[in-house]
Amino acid sequence: MGAWSHEPFGNDTANDWADELEESSDFSIVEKAFNQIIESAEEYIDADIACEAHAAAEVLAQALGKGTQDDAYTEKVDAWLTKLTIKPHDLLIPKALQALSLLTTEDSELDELWQDSEEYSQWKANIDELKELLRAKL
Repeated sequence: MGAWSHEPFGNDTANDWADELEESSDFSIVEKAFNQIIESAEEYIDADIACEAHAAAEVLAQALGKGTQDDAYTEKVDAWLTKLTIKPHDLLIPKALQALSLLTTEDSELDELWQDSEEYSQWKANIDELKELLRAKL
């Protein structure tokens, strides 16, 4: 995983996933990212699956009014959200919260990778902030 920031789109995997947004006309791509990590919960969670879920939670938070990242790396997200004519379904929020909780479990490769970083506490704080933003929309 090439990472340069603790933020959801601060890595190569999330940016590659954001490229796929253009091909989607609804939130199914976001839901798919949540479903992948939830379905992996009984196993060791691959870092790429976790990165995509983190990014998807950021997309959902932005779609609901406020995310945690607003910079050049989220321009693709902004453009996609602007062209969408639908809003996300409320049922995505509990899935997002479950996905975010799985990011920091002992079976998460991404958590292991971040534990070796000086930015681990910032990464966890970002996840907690996303959880707060999404819980406020329930």
